[in-house]
Order: sequence, then structure tokens, then C-alpha cells
Amino acid sequence: MAKIGWGRILAGVATAAAAGAAYVYFKQRTARAPRHETLFAEGGFEIRRYPPLLVIETSQHGSRDRALGNGFGLLADYMFGEGRDGDEIPITMPVLAAPLADGGWRIRFLIPQGIDRAALDMPGHGIDIAELPARDVAVISVPGKPGDRLFAARAAELRRWIKAQGRTAAGEPEHAYYNSPLKPGTALPNELFIPLAGSIDGMSDQLLPKNNSSKPS
Repeated sequence: MAKIGWGRILAGVATAAAAGAAYVYFKQRTARAPRHETLFAEGGFEIRRYPPLLVIETSQHGSRDRALGNGFGLLADYMFGEGRDGDEIPITMPVLAAPLADGGWRIRFLIPQGIDRAALDMPGHGIDIAELPARDVAVISVPGKPGDRLFAARAAELRRWIKAQGRTAAGEPEHAYYNSPLKPGTALPNELFIPLAGSIDGMSDQLLPKNNSSKPS
């Protein structure tokens, strides 16, 4: 069966409709999520521990909407097997997006756990293969249409919560998309991650919020 060039279609359009169309297609598939451990949960906040994760990534310029549309198209082509000999790679949620210092955006697709780097085909121009180290992240949900103002407000809320727990952010916020980033989600809310400083080797009191005696769930 011929492969559908979803990535080329989306990258060529690069609009809200394109990014939304990408996720309509994604949601029709059996999307996976990486295994993680929830160390602590309080209200709408969580601290999660993720293992090392293999990703493909691209850097795109322009507004968030345009960067997402272009980035999704380029990475989707790779995942769906366009322009390479290997099999189609299942989509893993969430799709990560983070602003760059030069005003662009870095878009990342997670490679399903169990697939190692050596098994991946070499990507084309504009795509890199990278590995995220094991890390702890603070998480807050972002329900509804994930606009720039909403993400900024939720990021400020999460930063205040991190500070209240006696923890320190180790990086800038990352958008984690489970639905269309440009339309209200109907299945799962999107999320916002902030990586946390501190060793993740073993479990210790230093990893737990200072103002709560509850054990992590």
C-alpha cells in the first residue's frame, strides 16, 4: 500500500488547520505513552520521573502555530516512513514543544520504548535523533485550547508551586500535546512540563516536596 504523505501535506500548509489535521490522524491511531513513575501528586500538580527517552526533533522558526505545523509535518513524514526504507513507527504521546532562545521552537516526537537508536533510519535534513536523559519533571494540565496566554499562565502557576515545594527548576517549560495544540481537546488535556534540578538516583527525602509528608503515589 502506498504511504500517505501526511508530513508533506501538513508542512506545505503550515496552518492551524494543518496541525489540527495531523492530530486528527494521530488520534485515529493507537498512540502510546512512555512509562513513568509519579513521585508526588497534589491537586492538579504532579512530580514525575521519566527514564531516558529517545526522540526525533526539529527546530522551526515563526509563530508557535506555524512552527508546530511545520515541525509536525517534517517529523510525521519520518514516523510514517516517508523518504526512508524502514517500517512505520507508532506515534507516542505526548509531542513536546519548547521555545528556543532565538525565537524558534524545538518540536520533539518520542520514539516508542523498546526501539533503540541503532534501529532507526538516518533522518533527512532538518531532523536530528537525540536522547533525553532520565529526569524528574513537574507537571500541570492545560485544559482547553492551548493558546500562548494560557500556557504562560499555567507556567507561572507551576513555577510558584515548584518554589513552594522547595524545588528548583532546571530548565524552561515544555508544552506536552496529547490532542490538537490548536483546538480544545476532547480526550485528554494537554500538559506543561518543567524539568527539576536534583539527582534522580534512588529515592530520598530531597526528591519529595518539603511541605508535604505524603508518600508519592
